[in-house]
Amino acid sequence: MSEGAFDPVRIGIVSISDRASSGTYEDKGLPSLKEWLGRALKNPIEFEPRLIPDEAERISATLIELVDAGCSLVLTTGGTGPALRDVTPEATLAVAHKEMPGFGEQMRQISLRFVPTAILSRQVAVIRDRSLIINLPGQPKSIAETLEGLKDAEGAQVVPGIFAAVPYCIDLIGGPYLETDDSVCKAFRPKSAIRAR
Repeated sequence: MSEGAFDPVRIGIVSISDRASSGTYEDKGLPSLKEWLGRALKNPIEFEPRLIPDEAERISATLIELVDAGCSLVLTTGGTGPALRDVTPEATLAVAHKEMPGFGEQMRQISLRFVPTAILSRQVAVIRDRSLIINLPGQPKSIAETLEGLKDAEGAQVVPGIFAAVPYCIDLIGGPYLETDDSVCKAFRPKSAIRAR
């Protein structure tokens, strides 16, 4: 099937880090998000990348800007722990029209399989207008794990990743029909919501 048969999607990706945004070290968040989404989605993607410091007003303004620019999905990485400079969840909730607590709950469940400190993470997900905004962890390995979920040695899903629910959520808020590569992450939709090919 040609790529033109899939709905195009605009995705905002935001890396939130004082040190990376000031050039102290190389940002790894944006490349990780691009790489994973490029593998997981069959849709043509137009990325809107942003690298910004841990400042609540700046984060909120960036999220509003990306939603207003037509991003159906906005993924952030960084700034979700308990440290004094970690304000991403507060800045995200400040622009929310609806909260989607299941995403954060599932991300913590996945991370708890690896580290007990997963309970310190405060990721949230919200809807603003017709956009889904999700806070992801800061480490590239954790980003992939929470999006994709956990698989056993044979490749069978042990714990579903959060991205399995993203396409149907975007359907429900009036966004484009996202199609995933099942070998990376199989999207779940009720039978009535699956588009015939």
